[in-house]
Amino acid sequence: MTETAPRHALISVSDKTGLDTFARALADQGFTLLSTGGTARALREAGLEVTDISDFTGFPEILDGRVKTLHPRVHAGLLYRRDTPTHVETMAREGLAGIDVVCVNLYPFEATVANPEVTWDEAIEQIDIGGPTLIRAAAKNMEFVTVVTDPADYGRVTETLADGGEALDMLRRELGIKAFARISAYDAAIANWLCRGLPESAEEGASFSAVFTQGRRLRYGENPHQEATLYLEPRRSAEGIAGAEVLHGKEMSYNNYLDGDAAVGAARELAGGPGAVVIKHSNPCGMATGATLAEALAAAWDGDPVSAFGSVIALTQTVDAGVAEFLAKRFVEVVIAPDYEPDALARLRRKKQIRLLRLPAVGKPPGAGLDLRQVGGGLLVQDRDLGLAEMWTSPTSASFPEDKMALAEFGVKVVKHVKSNAIVLVREQAPGQFSLLGMGAGQPNRVDSVRKLALARAQENLEAMHEANPSYGSTLADFTQKALSECVLVSDAFFPFPDSVEHAAEAGIRLVVQPGGSVKDEEVIAACDRLGVAMCFTAMRHFRH
Repeated sequence: MTETAPRHALISVSDKTGLDTFARALADQGFTLLSTGGTARALREAGLEVTDISDFTGFPEILDGRVKTLHPRVHAGLLYRRDTPTHVETMAREGLAGIDVVCVNLYPFEATVANPEVTWDEAIEQIDIGGPTLIRAAAKNMEFVTVVTDPADYGRVTETLADGGEALDMLRRELGIKAFARISAYDAAIANWLCRGLPESAEEGASFSAVFTQGRRLRYGENPHQEATLYLEPRRSAEGIAGAEVLHGKEMSYNNYLDGDAAVGAARELAGGPGAVVIKHSNPCGMATGATLAEALAAAWDGDPVSAFGSVIALTQTVDAGVAEFLAKRFVEVVIAPDYEPDALARLRRKKQIRLLRLPAVGKPPGAGLDLRQVGGGLLVQDRDLGLAEMWTSPTSASFPEDKMALAEFGVKVVKHVKSNAIVLVREQAPGQFSLLGMGAGQPNRVDSVRKLALARAQENLEAMHEANPSYGSTLADFTQKALSECVLVSDAFFPFPDSVEHAAEAGIRLVVQPGGSVKDEEVIAACDRLGVAMCFTAMRHFRH
């Protein structure tokens, strides 16, 4: 009777989530556990029997642990083909043992360099060498070796190992592909960080790598005749719309993801209190804060009730009964929120056409990162626009009122997310509560965004508000004039000519915020002084193409 060869599982992880449960399940299935350093210590503390890798190889760990698994006994055990007689004979002749499972997650390089204060030495020490080598070797031999790089896979790995058969073959291939993708992302992160540290003289030769995994086919692309796939950015998907959990509704479309991304980005500007954003074709047609989330949503909806039909909405707080009541009466494509109260979720699930997404990050302030945009034959990479203003200075005879500064800041947060040339009119509908009243976006010239879009929309909205609430107690003309005089008009870039200010003043606008920096600044300032407009310069442009 032939004795069955022992099975070995090599475990070496920096993230020890679920480690003891996974290792115990392997041991229960008859695997001999091989391990290194801190992982071996953690396994022993959990009461498991472990063989140190140095005992398995007959060679000590050296150079402060930099060399421990880089040994022929390890890599022969991973790479030999079990169906090739000469490989089997060589293993027997040299007294080598096979390694059937490799569980490795890598040194936390990405997390380390996310700290802006990280030193060169700290970063370099987090470049894993043995781990990627083990993963690559195991993944290359995925027909025979199970490679595990993600604690999320532990449960199904142990279950499938116990069952074996075709299911195990399929899982090994899936995990092998995932392993190579993980190594690609890890190497890309290292290369990108190192390139960012190059001196300016060497930047022209720098490279940038981006790896996206777990592709999921969508029904179609921007239009039905286009194919589309959503890929996830490793280690960052939970921060954005791609990682949102769909709680209800049909599959998200390509356009839903585009609008959802715009909604999440804008809503995070309002984190810290009740805030709502209504997105249509990637532009915020409504954006507001409120005393409650329901009030914020109602105010955002009023920013453009026509365009809000079939919109994508992002909210900064948990959806409650008041929000559910508001949405139940309206057609909305997608709602994105940090969470949903059970009764509110049940109420909204009665609507078949709505998609309900949970994304905790939508309730958190925006964080540093990169924006990527593909162009023909290349990739544009830039830092995210996290700024508001470099300064707040009023160059006009009429000083910009201090009690309007919070409204002005809200306006800049809105205009950042409107496509250029962008103009927004914002109002304070209640003390400390702000909303978008009119928006002009995507025009080839700025004056059209002011005259034909933002002002026209604001006047339409004010007319609707006056009609719906006679208690305002004034004529429509008086109500509109007073409301516009208290609004702030914000531009994403400087005014190249005085005409935009002139049209705004003619409509009743008395407060303007813009970056400044035009050769015509003095002419614009003179126009403001002539028309009684107070203007503030921020010295920070917010183009969004």
